[in-house]
Amino acid sequence: MRHLVKGRKLGRTPSHRKATLAALSVALIKEHRIVTTVPKAKELRTFVEPLITKAKEDTTHNRRQVFSKLNDKEAVKHLFDEVAPKAMDRPGGYTRVIKLGYRSGDGAHTAVIELVDYNDIKPEDSQKKKRTRRSGKSNKTTSSTKSSGAQKKAKAKDAKDSQKQTKAKEESPAEDSKKTSESSSEEE
Repeated sequence: MRHLVKGRKLGRTPSHRKATLAALSVALIKEHRIVTTVPKAKELRTFVEPLITKAKEDTTHNRRQVFSKLNDKEAVKHLFDEVAPKAMDRPGGYTRVIKLGYRSGDGAHTAVIELVDYNDIKPEDSQKKKRTRRSGKSNKTTSSTKSSGAQKKAKAKDAKDSQKQTKAKEESPAEDSKKTSESSSEEE
């Protein structure tokens, strides 16, 4: 039983897992958005969010602690100078994980992990694509296309009838005025 066992193993030894999470964190800090598998993205959250919290207070001690986890000077500088000031008013939850779907090569469940303060717009990839039939043929049969042609003719006929009715309505007030003028002249 795995009672109180924290974290995912990700199919790696502890040193390999630590190096993987450090590399993913550096990429996330520099790029602000990366695509990876769902388990890696969820595990990366628990790794990178405490680093961002430490970066909010810019001291030499915090810089050294963050550097010991990341092992990349440029990433540490970017984290303390750009990422942390944007996250200063946020009490936590600096990252967002959006599931994308399954990778075509190995079927792995992929996700985008991004820094919330940099990306307010969701990626378009998160919407599922509509599946099509393999044959590529349309679902309509030949009889339905014929009936749709008959429907078009019926609609055209209805349109002509409505035009005739509107013309008749327009002419009828003019005829009524002629009739009234004729009747008034006859009375005189």
